[in-house]
Amino acid sequence: MRQIAHGAVLAILALAYPIYAVPSFSSSNYPTHPAEPVAFFSQSQAQAPLGLWTKLRNSVIERVWGVPPQQRGHRGGNKHQYPLFSAPASLRTRYGDDVVLRFRLQTADEVKALVEASNILFLDVWSSTDEWVDIRLAKDVVPSLLGLLPKSLQTAHVPLIHDLPQTVYESYPSSSQRPTDGGRGFLPSSASSSDVTNIFFEDYQPFSVIVPWMRLLASMFSSHVQLINIGLSFEGRDIPALRVGVRPANDPKPRKTVIIGGGSHAREWIGVSTVNYVAYSLITAYAKSRPISTLLEQFDFIFIPTINPDGYVYTWENDRLWRKNRQETSLPFCPGVDLDRTWDFEWDGNTTGDNPCSESYAGDEPFAGVEARQLAEWVKDQTEQHNVKFVAYMDLHSYSQQILYPYSYSCLPRPPNLENLEELAMGIAKAIRLTNRESYAVSSACEGLTASQNKDKSDTFLRMESTGGSSLDWFYNDLGVKYSYQLKLRDRGSYGFLLPRENIVPTGQEVFNAVMVLGKFLLGPDRFEGLDWEAEFQRPNKADKPILDDDADDDDADGQDRKDDSWIPDEYKNNNDQDDDNDGWGFRRRRKR
Repeated sequence: MRQIAHGAVLAILALAYPIYAVPSFSSSNYPTHPAEPVAFFSQSQAQAPLGLWTKLRNSVIERVWGVPPQQRGHRGGNKHQYPLFSAPASLRTRYGDDVVLRFRLQTADEVKALVEASNILFLDVWSSTDEWVDIRLAKDVVPSLLGLLPKSLQTAHVPLIHDLPQTVYESYPSSSQRPTDGGRGFLPSSASSSDVTNIFFEDYQPFSVIVPWMRLLASMFSSHVQLINIGLSFEGRDIPALRVGVRPANDPKPRKTVIIGGGSHAREWIGVSTVNYVAYSLITAYAKSRPISTLLEQFDFIFIPTINPDGYVYTWENDRLWRKNRQETSLPFCPGVDLDRTWDFEWDGNTTGDNPCSESYAGDEPFAGVEARQLAEWVKDQTEQHNVKFVAYMDLHSYSQQILYPYSYSCLPRPPNLENLEELAMGIAKAIRLTNRESYAVSSACEGLTASQNKDKSDTFLRMESTGGSSLDWFYNDLGVKYSYQLKLRDRGSYGFLLPRENIVPTGQEVFNAVMVLGKFLLGPDRFEGLDWEAEFQRPNKADKPILDDDADDDDADGQDRKDDSWIPDEYKNNNDQDDDNDGWGFRRRRKR
């Protein structure tokens, strides 16, 4: 029977292949000759025949960039190794001599000066925390930036990425990758969810591969998986999602539902892959794992790999570092709206309303972003017409390794369930730490980057960018989702948005374990007792200690933190010892009151 089913799946794929394998260029919305992001490939030795899914992915790459098979080869993703291949001229032309600098900020005056200078020079702020800010700019603009900054900042910076075109080049997938084990493939297997070896997660995948993969999961696991459509993007693409759960028939109670989404910022590829990883892990574990089966019987999970399909496709075909969606604005040469700044709760579009070229442009009115409006209308329809109650929201971004809870727009209001929000966030951070010993900071989203002359006066906080109009605040306040979080995934800046493919599975493991903690929390003690949650905890080595046994972890984790920060000169490091809350949690927790 299994062979028959397997053959049937291959038949389905064969039929789907010409439909979904490659993007269409028939629409005027798509470039006729997309810029070549990479000439990824070189001559390679003879290898085993390609599997069906590998052919599918290769056909996408060949169709989009016109790279013939004989020119394909594998590049390493480790920036500490000498690059095997140099970035092609097309990337050098697009990204020039751009670099990424990290600034250490100590005072409100420094923040204000950097904000003003960034706006004057139209710089791309990659990430900001309460310790540092990363900014992308051309080398020849560095003197101009430093000239606008106070003396204290003219030396308080270090380079993170010296050669942006080369780093972009190395972030794209190599089509020569293929399984070394004939038993592995894109197709779901009987392996447990804690041993995911599917080659789908060995590299980042384009949208035209993700969609048929989602369709395949829905067809193979129709008892508990449904492919749904959230709405249409500006360019007319579906916004696909997977609804995972076993809803009892004729149950009058509202169906408790969790949303896990990613990709609202197009260049954050790790968020897209992580949503897919968590979905796959839950889907394939149903009926094999009592804890996961219990979760899927009590809750529906909505997995949205990317709310921004147009932007995501654009990062594959044109500009790897594109952030916004692709809708038209008042300036034809500056398209796009920031889909995480356009929601109508505390919308702060006035700060960017006259500058569509801003990376944080919120549109000219609340919900100007087409895809954000589509998602908001869909969730409202689910609650009003389909007896759904959303109980948790997890929005995956990158980078900086943070777990953020409401509010984003201001630090002044106190969430009514703050203690519960913090308790759950601490549990999530603990699970992540015990997965791969990665440290995630926990804080209110308004504290992403704050600086003040007086830390006791929160109304003097300044931020690098507008934080109003976020989906985090809208789901929490307007939709009443009590447990709303934004997770900023790996890393802390060594690669930024260009995280190597080797991080896909480890990051997926971390967030899967975080979702298990979330599910256990939502179930409550009456339902999770007697279930072997430890058996589902994903870790690189299954022989590692269980999740609750972390007393000896802190020393090793602190050592890993020091290793992570080793590239930062000592004079720029902050001593956060006073902020660490050990208490067996093993993560950094920063709170400002």
